[in-house]
Amino acid sequence: MNIFYEESGQFKVAAVVQKNDSTYQATTQHGKRAKIKANNVFVEFTEPMDAFLERAQAEAAQIDTDLLWEFCGEDEFTAQSIAAEYFGHPPSQHELAATLIALYAAPMYFYKKGKGVFKAAPEDTLKQALAAIERKKQQDAQIATWAEELAQGRLPAEIATDLRSILHNPDKQSLTYKAFTKAAAELKISAYQLARQTGGVGSLPQYLIDGFCCKHFPQGTAAPETTVPAVPELPDAADLPVFSIDDVETSEIDDALSVQDLPGGGKRVGIHIAVPTLAIAENSPIETLIKQRQSTAYYPGGKITMLPDNWIQTFSLDEGKRPVLSLYVEVGEDFQVASTPQTRLENLTIKHNLRIQDIEPHFNADTGLSENEPVQFPCQPQLRWLYRFAVERQKQRDRYEENRTLQYDYGIEFNPDGSVRISRRERSSPIDTLVSEMMILANSTWAQMLDENGLPGLFRVQTGGKVRMSTQSEPHSGMNLAHYGWFTSPLRRAADCINQRQLLSLIEPDLPPRFEKNSSDLFAALRDFDAAYTAYADFQRQMEAYWSLVYMQQENLRELTAVLLKEDLVRIEGLPLVGRVHGVPIDIPPRTRMKLAVTQLDAEQQLLSLKYLNVLPPESAA
Repeated sequence: MNIFYEESGQFKVAAVVQKNDSTYQATTQHGKRAKIKANNVFVEFTEPMDAFLERAQAEAAQIDTDLLWEFCGEDEFTAQSIAAEYFGHPPSQHELAATLIALYAAPMYFYKKGKGVFKAAPEDTLKQALAAIERKKQQDAQIATWAEELAQGRLPAEIATDLRSILHNPDKQSLTYKAFTKAAAELKISAYQLARQTGGVGSLPQYLIDGFCCKHFPQGTAAPETTVPAVPELPDAADLPVFSIDDVETSEIDDALSVQDLPGGGKRVGIHIAVPTLAIAENSPIETLIKQRQSTAYYPGGKITMLPDNWIQTFSLDEGKRPVLSLYVEVGEDFQVASTPQTRLENLTIKHNLRIQDIEPHFNADTGLSENEPVQFPCQPQLRWLYRFAVERQKQRDRYEENRTLQYDYGIEFNPDGSVRISRRERSSPIDTLVSEMMILANSTWAQMLDENGLPGLFRVQTGGKVRMSTQSEPHSGMNLAHYGWFTSPLRRAADCINQRQLLSLIEPDLPPRFEKNSSDLFAALRDFDAAYTAYADFQRQMEAYWSLVYMQQENLRELTAVLLKEDLVRIEGLPLVGRVHGVPIDIPPRTRMKLAVTQLDAEQQLLSLKYLNVLPPESAA
C-alpha cells in the first residue's frame, strides 16, 4: 500500500511499511524511511508511487481554477465533495489527489480551514487579489525591461529621475530601485559603477556631494529666501577705521576689528560681530531653517550656506553701515586689559574688507610687522599693534610657543583646465594669530558674561580628554580659559546664533533669553548642532582626501613625506590627507617625520597604500 500525503505545503507519496492509528512508517520516493502523521495523509492507493503522483499532477494542471471556484459556493467544503462537483462523479483516487493539489496551489481562491476542508474566497477579495497578481506581473515585466536597458548601458528616464535617491536614500520597494539593483547584481558591479557606466553620475565627487546633500539637505542646497524683518533702531558708533580680514572667497563676513588710541598710550580694541539674531524671532521660518542646516558646509570648490543670500547680504560685515554687536576692551601699554570690557549693540561703518591673499605678502613672519617698514595696505599699523597684543595674550594664557613646530593649513583649488592645485598657508601666521586671539578674547568674555548671569548656552569645554560641548560653562584646559563658547560666527553656525541670542538678553532689557536653565530644547539644540557639525567636517575631510589623491595621480607622486600621529597613522606633508602606512617600526615615536613609498593609488576607488621607507630629520622650527 502507498500513501499520498502533504508535508510543508507540498504533496508527496510514500510506500507504507507499517500503519497504526496515528502514524505511518513509510519509505519515501527517494528511499528514505520516514514517520508520517496520519492527519497529513489524504489517499491510500496501490498503483506505483511515481505513476500515481505524475498522473495526479497532470490532472491538477488541467483543472480550471476559476471553474472550480464557481462550484464552491459560500460554505465550507471538503476536497472530496468539490471534486465530485467538478468531475461530475465520485472522484477516483488520482482525481481527489489532483483536486487537493489544485486547491493548495491557489490560496487566493481557496482558504484552508482544516484537513481537506476549504472555503472559497469572497468574490470581491478574489478580484482584488487577482488584480494584485496582474499588477505584480506588470511590475516584474517593467523591472526586467529597465534592468535590460541598464545592462546595455542606457539609463531609462524614470530611473534617471530617481537615481539620487536610489543611490543615497533608497525606497527599496520602488520599481526603479529594484530594477537598478537587479541590473547591478547581474553585471556584478556596484550601484555607483552602474551609475557611472550609464551616465547617471559624472564623477566620484558628484556622487559624494549628492550623497551628502541627500542626507543633510534633502530639500536642496539653496537656502530658501526668507523675508528679513526690520532691525531695531540702534545708536551710531563713533567713526572708526573698522576693517575685516577674510579669505577672498568669504561671503559671510562675521567679524571686524578696530583700534583707537587712548590718552596715555593705551589702545581701545573693538571686536565687532555681525548680529543676525536681532531679526530672528522665536519659531520663525529663519530659526527653523537654522535648526535644519546648523552650519555652513564647506568642501573643495564649493559651500552650502546656513543662511539665505538675502540674510547674508543684510548682516555680513561688508563695507558700509552695518548693525553689530561690539566688544570694547581697553588695553594698557603693557598689553594688559585695563578695565572691564564693554558690550554694545550699535550701527558701525565698515571701512575696509581686507583679503588675506592681498595683504599676507606684505604682512607675514618675515615682513610688514615692524613700524619702521612702509605701510603697504590700509590699517596695516593697526594690524601690527594687534599682532603684538595677540602674542601677549597668548603669553598671558601660557599658550605661546616661541619655537613651535611648523604646521600648515591647505587649500584645494582648481585651475581653468580642471587640474588640481594645492595651496599652503602656515598655521599661526601673524594674520591668523591676531584674528584668532581677538575672537578668543570675545568668545571667552561673552561666555563668562552668560555664566555670571546664570544663563545657559552652548559652551566649548575641556576638563580632561577631548573638547566637548555643554550647556553649562566649564574650563577649557586646552586654551587655558575658565570660560569659552562660540559667539563670533553667527552667519555660519547655529551655536553662535544661540549664544548671541542669549547674550542679547543681557543688554536689551525687553528681550528675554531664548533658553532657560535645563531647557530640553537647548539640550536638543546641542545634540543636533554637534551631530551636524561633525558630519559636515567629516564630509569636508573626505572631499579633501579625494582631491589629494587626484593631485597625487596628476603629479605622479611616488614618494611622500609624513609625520607619524600614532601607530601606523600619518599626516601627509603638503596635502590635507591622513593615511595608514605598512611597515612602520614599533619603536618610532609620534611626531617623527618619515619618507613613504606610494605602492597603490586610485582616486576613483579612494585607495591609497603606503609603505614606510625611512626616518627623516625634523623640519626647521620657525
